[in-house]
Amino acid sequence: MEGVRAVTVTAPRPRSRVRAFLRLVMIEHSVFALPFAYIASLTAMFLAEEDGGTVDWWTLLLVTVAMVGLRTFAMAANRIIDREIDARNPRTAGRELVTGALSVRTAQAGALVALAVFLLAAGLLNPLCLALGPLAVVPMVVYPYGKRFTDFPHAILGLAQAMGPIGAWIAVTGAWSWEAAALGAAVGLWIGGFDLIYACQDVAADRVQGVRSVPARFGIAGALHGARAAHLATFALLLGYGLATEAGPFFWVGLAVVAAAFTYEHALVRPDDLSRLNRAFFTVNGFVGISLFVFALLDLVVRGLRA
Repeated sequence: MEGVRAVTVTAPRPRSRVRAFLRLVMIEHSVFALPFAYIASLTAMFLAEEDGGTVDWWTLLLVTVAMVGLRTFAMAANRIIDREIDARNPRTAGRELVTGALSVRTAQAGALVALAVFLLAAGLLNPLCLALGPLAVVPMVVYPYGKRFTDFPHAILGLAQAMGPIGAWIAVTGAWSWEAAALGAAVGLWIGGFDLIYACQDVAADRVQGVRSVPARFGIAGALHGARAAHLATFALLLGYGLATEAGPFFWVGLAVVAAAFTYEHALVRPDDLSRLNRAFFTVNGFVGISLFVFALLDLVVRGLRA
């Protein structure tokens, strides 16, 4: 088998380094994690009062800033750490740090700013959020290194993403919650599961380079089976979360929509046909987060959540 050589792609430097940085971190993909942080925050606000709580807009804003800040830091760190691997993979050779559209120094500066924004928002929320903030950063940095020492880096990504809803709940209540832990575990398994699907497209390059992943170790069929198992567990945890928080009818309708979306997602990809992988990854999973949030929000409003 031929080795995968570094691919040199030249690109003109953009006029705006900020714009290039936002492309680097794919800021629009915040849509995957934010809806679940909002579900956790708003549910915690609702449960704070017996007759239905009131939305604390300042807290919700700080949760948004903290989530976007931490995710931006994580994506920037991922791209910086993986830039040499990206250069040897034809699929990722066009990324900004590989082409020179953005300098490593600028990416590092952007990552540090995002980290500072996250810690500032955590500090403004409450002392526990600030104390736990550095712990939330650890898996974000470990994840890109994970593919160098374990066949299961997707599990590290899932752990990193699981902290979002838990942190959002703590932001409102200042205390640990098993309900939030169930929601966080659901999010971690959901994102870890669709990362298994996404990684299938890099099997050949990963095996040549020695990059470790479930698809590279167990094959595409094994990875797709793992993704299905992860999403079944996601559904079970969301079911448990709904029961624990005494969710109403609209939440259950939303969960049914999520089940249908998962079924459709897994029908799109087969071991011998990954041509619709991007639709499964981006479109369907974006829909999962937004649709469940809409139904969960509607359910909370009907049950008495006040603006």
